[in-house]
This record gives sequence, structure tokens and C-alpha cells, in this order.
Amino acid sequence: MVRRSPSITLQQLHYFIEVAAEGSISAAADLLYVSQPTMSAAMKDLETRVGRALLLRSARGVTLTADGAEFLGYARQVTEQVGLLEQRYLGRPPSRRLLGVSAQHYSFVVDAFVRMVKGSGAAEYEFSLRETRTWDIIEDVRTLRSELGILYRNDFNRNVIDKLLRDSGLAFRPLFLTEPHIFISRKNPLASRDRVTLADLADLPRLTFDQGANNSFYFAEEILSTLSSKQEIRVSDRATIFNLMIGLDGYTISTGIISDDLDPEIVAIPLDVDERIEIGWIGHSAIPLTEQAQRYLAELRTVVAGFGVALLG
Repeated sequence: MVRRSPSITLQQLHYFIEVAAEGSISAAADLLYVSQPTMSAAMKDLETRVGRALLLRSARGVTLTADGAEFLGYARQVTEQVGLLEQRYLGRPPSRRLLGVSAQHYSFVVDAFVRMVKGSGAAEYEFSLRETRTWDIIEDVRTLRSELGILYRNDFNRNVIDKLLRDSGLAFRPLFLTEPHIFISRKNPLASRDRVTLADLADLPRLTFDQGANNSFYFAEEILSTLSSKQEIRVSDRATIFNLMIGLDGYTISTGIISDDLDPEIVAIPLDVDERIEIGWIGHSAIPLTEQAQRYLAELRTVVAGFGVALLG
């Protein structure tokens, strides 16, 4: 009788990573050109070998358990190191699936992403950048759909955000602290001002990013979310919010860091309020970052420092 090896195979790790990324055993099987029963059996065998449930199965697909999210982090570390060995000694090309980032709507995040992709040197790659809602950023990182999340906190939302992160096994690492600014069109009458007050904004449409089903003040992407506004428009993407700044003389409140290359028609004006915005990245507390994630954070720090902003940590 042949005894089955208790070891986890590299193939199982690759399968598991794809299942987690696709949220579906059948979709991962199609992607890797194996049968659905083979993929399903491989996942069950993997769970038997580690002695823990890694996947929650439902009619809509699969999600990771808490153990599964932690296991995925280590699986990615192992496959990344194997990939580096194969590149170095077997001359094989780098893996296509390199990094996923989820973020609130910041142009400096995109700037750094562009620099990171250009600097990867990969002939083939598969990166992911999701500009999305605050709750979804946390969920993306919790389930390791994305390795990194970029978001803000301040004195108003700090306790709620930090508790949610702790409950999800995540941690917030500060990047920089900045004073609030308004983003407006260059044609807006306030564009020539050195600073503006809340009173200056009273008759302008306030533009905010919609937070969907989790539309709590604590998850708002903009500070001062509890203040009332006579005119308010919620949007879902950065291109739309910039178009409304130009077309309606609307404004939004953000960091003050804006790229002239990506957003040439928009300017940032300091907002005279006693508030500060802390931008940071979130990741799993117990899972080390991949080298690609570290490279992205290095590019992010470089971009932010290029605007004369002092970095934290």
C-alpha cells in the first residue's frame, strides 16, 4: 500500500492562490485548464493536509476563512520565492499575477502604481488597482483580494476604522499627515485664493464619493462628512468628480496632493479648518509583505515626498 505524502505541494499552493483570487473553484479551474472536479478535490485535499477549513463554499462561489486568509499570505510568499529561484536559475519569466492594491480615490496612488509597473521590468504582468469604497478596501485586504489598501483616518473616524481593522486581522501603518485642501477647477472663482474657509464653500456643490450600502459618516472618504450642505452630489469615480468640478464649480475635500500630469485642470487650495488627514496603508498584521508590495510602497513614498510632504514612519 502506498502511503500518501503529508506534504503540501507547490501545485496545491498555485491552485489555492487562483481560487482565492477568482472567488470560484470553477473559474480557477478554467483559468488553469484543469477540470472542476480536479480543482475541487485538490482544495479538499489541501484542507485535509493542513487540518483547517480554508474556504467557505456557497452557491455564489468561495470566500476565505480567517485561517484561509492567513494561509494565502504564506502561500504567496512561498510561490514568490520559488518564482525568483526559477527566474534566477532556470531562466523562466516572472509570474503574471504580481500585486493587487485597493485604495480611496487619490491621484498619488495612481502615480506610484504607474511608476511601479514601469519599473517591474516584466514582459508580461497582471496587476490590480481598485479605486473603491472604504468598506470594500478593508474587505479586499482582509480576504487578500488585494495585498495593500490605501485610506485615510482622522480624529473623527479613527476609533471605528481601527476597531474594524483589528477585527479583520489588519493593521494601519501611517504614511503622511497633511492639512485638508479643496480640489476645484482652475476656472473656479476660488482658484486664485491662498486659502478658503467653509463659509466660502457654502454656495458651491459639495462632491463626495458614494459609499454604497455602508454609507456611514465614519466610512466617508472626505473629512467633515457630518456637516450639512445645501447642494451635494455623490459620485462613484474620480473622472466623474473632476468633470463635475469643471462643469458645476463643485468641490471636494482631500489631501492637497494632486498630479498635474493626471489632473491638469484641477487645483488644490488649503482649507482653513482645525483638522488633519492621516494617510496610511493597511495590510495583514501577521503576514509579511511580498517584495512587489514593498516596491510599490517605496514608489508611493517617493511620489509623496516629491510634493514636499514629510513622511511618517
